[in-house]
Amino acid sequence: MRAAISLPTALFALCFASAQAQETPRWSLAIHGGAGVIERSSLTPEQDAAYRAALQGALDAGSAVLTSGGSALDAVQAAVQLMEDDPLFNAGRGAVFTAAGRNELDAAVMNGADLTAGSVAGLTTTRHPVAAARAVMEKSPHVMLMGPGADAFAASVGLEQVDPAFFFTERRWQGLVKALTEAGQPIPERPAGAPSPHNQGAEIAPPLNEKKFGTVGAVALDSQGRLAAATSTGGMTAKRWGRVGDVPVIGAGTYASNADGCAVSATGDGEYFIRATVARDICARIGAATPPQTAAQVEIDEARTLGGLGGVIVMTPAGAPVFALSTSGMYRGSVSASEPARVAIYADED
Repeated sequence: MRAAISLPTALFALCFASAQAQETPRWSLAIHGGAGVIERSSLTPEQDAAYRAALQGALDAGSAVLTSGGSALDAVQAAVQLMEDDPLFNAGRGAVFTAAGRNELDAAVMNGADLTAGSVAGLTTTRHPVAAARAVMEKSPHVMLMGPGADAFAASVGLEQVDPAFFFTERRWQGLVKALTEAGQPIPERPAGAPSPHNQGAEIAPPLNEKKFGTVGAVALDSQGRLAAATSTGGMTAKRWGRVGDVPVIGAGTYASNADGCAVSATGDGEYFIRATVARDICARIGAATPPQTAAQVEIDEARTLGGLGGVIVMTPAGAPVFALSTSGMYRGSVSASEPARVAIYADED
């Protein structure tokens, strides 16, 4: 016969179990590396594996921050910076070229805990645009900086500056040549400092059409319950006139709000995502008690009715990531304190 447990003992056991649960870090991270026409037939097994390994690396970078008790802001920056340095993605080193033969980089970050935000557009010499966006948020009185002034600010706060040729990849250059040739537009001179095409090794990346869909991003929940989002991109191939898309527009491609219970990073047709204020509207819907998956898909569908395709990743205080897309694929992944890392590419992957 089992001995009866006294009320004080039972209460102590309950409190001890609750304390143990509270001590367990609860965090979650989701990332994306762009959405578009990404089908199994368009990737070789080697290319598929390379993208999955790159996504896993970004998850590892962000989760290393979160497992040590770091902030959601630090985690999304760490994940995005790794993808900015990876030529597989259209951000940082590997960004697409403008019609003038330049790499012009955009990025944004937002802290859901206090709604502070920072963004940059048209960077050409700052190695990590996402770091520049965070510096705008934390070290300036502004929200958005652009062009040479944004690079000058980044340099003034100690962020690494590089020669513009640092961002050059043969894959993206040939993508520009193809796009301009098809459009009947002049092809600019090869950038100064770019390596000779004869010195370029075989690139693992496929010749995907990322004219509209190249972006990287991350959303996170940290063990303190704070949400954050970050997004970075090289924009559209052959863009002209200083074009800026949705990524650095707070509320369009990037948004986070603990009050609404969401963090969002988007990738897609920027002109349409701006008009639909996709990221902010997802948060507003979630704040009004719409289920996160429904909120994300409704916004993606609304952008599609305007003519814009793409995808979003969403994080909520529950730590369950949400993915929604209107394309055949989106490079993506997630990991949490309670779930192992997983990555996916194609729309029909669970």
